[in-house]
Order: sequence, then C-alpha cells, then structure tokens
Amino acid sequence: MDVRGAVRRVLAGSPPVLLVTLPGATAERLAVEAGLRERGWPSAESPAAAAALVVAGEPPGPHVEWLGALWSGMPRPKAYVTVAGAAESGRALDAVPRLLIAEPLGAGPQPGPPHGVVSRPEDHEVPESHGGHADHGGHHGGLVAGLPMAERADDRDGLRLDQLHLSLGPALPDWPAGLVVDVALQGDVIQHAEVRPVPGGPPAQCSFWNEPWQRAARGEPVTRGAAERRRCAAHLDSVGRFLAVAGWPGPAARARRLRDAVLGGAGREELVGEVRPLVRQVGGSRTLRRLTTGIGSLPAARAKSVGVTGPAFVADGDAHARVRVWLKEIERSLSGLEDARALAVDAESAESAESTVGPRGRCDGLMSPSQALLDALPGLLRGAEFACARLIVASLDPDLDELQGAGHG
Repeated sequence: MDVRGAVRRVLAGSPPVLLVTLPGATAERLAVEAGLRERGWPSAESPAAAAALVVAGEPPGPHVEWLGALWSGMPRPKAYVTVAGAAESGRALDAVPRLLIAEPLGAGPQPGPPHGVVSRPEDHEVPESHGGHADHGGHHGGLVAGLPMAERADDRDGLRLDQLHLSLGPALPDWPAGLVVDVALQGDVIQHAEVRPVPGGPPAQCSFWNEPWQRAARGEPVTRGAAERRRCAAHLDSVGRFLAVAGWPGPAARARRLRDAVLGGAGREELVGEVRPLVRQVGGSRTLRRLTTGIGSLPAARAKSVGVTGPAFVADGDAHARVRVWLKEIERSLSGLEDARALAVDAESAESAESTVGPRGRCDGLMSPSQALLDALPGLLRGAEFACARLIVASLDPDLDELQGAGHG
C-alpha cells in the first residue's frame, strides 16, 4: 500500500496553510484569505502543523533567515508559494496541491516552479535553520534543544528568579505584519517588552487601510463614502483577527467574509442584515467579556500622553473596550457608505476635521496613528501574563505600513 502517496493526496486536497504576511502586502493577504475560504483549506497555527507556507508579498532578498526557520520546521511533504500581487493569489494557491504531490521525500531541492508566481525558499536561497523557531528569535541565554535558556534577574521582592527572553513574531497567525515584540519573562509574567520591525523585512510603500485619506491628502478626489467603506472593512478585519486570537473561529470567519463584501462594493442594505447580528453576538458575549476585561488597560489620559488617537483613545479602557469601539464604528461606517461629499483631510472646520480620522487615528499629523499604538504597547505588556500578550497586541492591531508615511499609488 502506498501510504506516502495517500498522505500526499489527502494533504493536496485540503492542505493546512501557514500564511505569513510581509510589510506592505495587506491586499495580498486579503486575497489569500479569501482564496483559502473558497477552497475550504484550514489555517495552520504553527510550522509543525502546516503542509504549505504561503507568503503574502515578495521577500526582500535571497537571504531571509526567519522564513528559512519556518520552512525547516515544516514536515514533508510541504509546499511554498509567494503571492507578489493580489491578482496572483489564485494561481499561487492552485499550485499548492501539485507541489505537494511532486514534493521529493529526500532533503534535496525540487526543480523550481514558474518564476514570479510560485516558489520555494530554496529558490530564494533561504537557509535551512536547525534551531529555534521563527517566533523565538533574539535569545539572550543560549539554546538547549532549540529552546532558550533562562537567565537570572531580580523580581519585585528582590528574589533571584529565572528570566526568559522570547520574541513574538514576525510569523504568528493573525499578527501585525512586520512586527516583532521582544519580551523578558519571569514565570508567566512579562517584565519587559520592546517592539521592533521585522529583521530584513521590505519597506512598506503604503498603508492599504489608509488609502482614501492618503489619496485625499495628495489632492485626488475621494468621497467620504469611500473612506467609510475602507474604515468599516478595516475594523471588521481587526475584529476578525482579534476573535481568531481569542479562539472564536466562527464569528471571526463571519467578520472576514463581511470585510470582503464591504471591500467588494456591497450595498448598505445588503450588509446591515448581517453586520448587526455579528455586532450583537460579539458585543454581548459574556465569555468574551470575561476573557478580555482588565487586559491591556489604556486610559484616555495615558493614551493622549503618547499620541494615541482614534478607537484606542475613544475606548478609554481595556481590550474589551477597544473591541466594543470597533463594533460601534463598524455600524456607524455602514450608515456613511453612500456619502458623496468630498473627503477633505486638510480642512480646518470641525466637521471636516472628523474626516481626517482613519481606522487607527488621525491621518493628518506628523506621527502615524500606529506609531503611537506601538509606543503604548510595551507599557501595556509590562506586568501582563504571557498568555494575554497576543490578545493585547490584537486589541490594538497596529498597521506598521503606516510608519512609512507614503501614499498609495
């Protein structure tokens, strides 16, 4: 019996996919997520559970060590594809089953697939990694059996306790593209946290979610309805990612499907009947409230001191409060989808000033809204339990593409 062949055929029919998004590749990520949903392919939570590594965006060069670490952590048979443009996502995903069936059992590389559509890390000369994981870089205590060793540090009572240094990102599911968070742990409590961009990541040229505001700032004609449509989709995306991290896949999938419908031009009447039940379900969930209340508290005064604007400032509270603001903003944005008035980001009137606020905050200042969120993040993580770290990050959902300050072409 050809057991290995049978395994290949099963994986090729419904391969678990580990999706990694590079900076500047939000449109590609959305296209891949829609393609995975249409095919019914499951998402993998780790390299060990993945049969395919799908990279949204084009790797910046031939040597990307953390991608090599992901690849080496995947069992064979396995496939790797890159999606350099949203329009290529379908062809790239269609190639995955063929690559899995053709994958050699040995460790040697297979012939490279068509350039520019599908590739393996070998085609990018990504080195194999034999120690550690992509989300555990930056160790300071050495490695034992691929895991970081602990150091010693004083706790709050002056005792010498084990301290462990870990890095979150850049390839966690539903994680902000291009973000790495270095943390120092004592027990299960975060003692220190620092944020930094992904090592070797390509510079983002634009922010997909801020596109209407960026175009208006360049003097292009943009309606308020177009901005509200993008805002609504951005918040649905953030809600979907947060719910996925919180372990609630059903509503997360609904939020993403509605996000795609909003971006696809669906009308208000078509959307309201589905959005409002989702808002009621998520906003009224007692389980979600218990899980997220008290996590990552960011009072408005503290938010203002670091320049935070937008939903995180309005929420004036914890992770659950921020999600509730997203839900309110989603409903509010729906009512403005047909607003044909011009979006004016440089007007001085109070009415026009409201139109300068994008999904994550004001788009007319010197600091990007997400830079302020990143500045606030270490303080929110400090003292939090490690298990809550990803929920705190997801409740802010910073968009590192904003940091480039470039317009969308």
